[in-house]
Amino acid sequence: MITTDLYRQVMGNWGTGVTVVTTKDGNGKPYGLTVSSFTSVSMDPILVLVCLDDRLSGLQFFKNSMNFGVSILSEAQQEASRLFAKKDTVRPPELYFNGETGIPLIRDSLVTLECETVDIYPGGDHSIFLGKVLAAELHGAMQGSKPLLYFRGKYERLP
Repeated sequence: MITTDLYRQVMGNWGTGVTVVTTKDGNGKPYGLTVSSFTSVSMDPILVLVCLDDRLSGLQFFKNSMNFGVSILSEAQQEASRLFAKKDTVRPPELYFNGETGIPLIRDSLVTLECETVDIYPGGDHSIFLGKVLAAELHGAMQGSKPLLYFRGKYERLP
């Protein structure tokens, strides 16, 4: 039998990029959180998925809006990652900008994607959002910035 502690340790050995996934709340204001459960799914059509904890206070915002943004963070955005990982912290509006489709995104990110939710699937204690990518931009990636990485419970950088 695998315990949740062992599973967490095992999965901590899978290095991931760090994203902030965003949408709008019921009042049209930006809402976002740090997410490492993000991946590409398909090239035709272009699809990605993100996994959001069912206990997330803002989960209904994502379900209601039926769209989300993904901002892949650069190595210079460790503090932004921490800020969006903490529950109920104030996230200043100047951290956001509206993308091409109006979805809120995070300034100074490596790249951004704007997605329309195609479907939502149950996944244990998470909801799996499948999104069709409507727009994408190479921001810091065009200047040679590197991604923020997470491995064994801490932030890492590429050499």
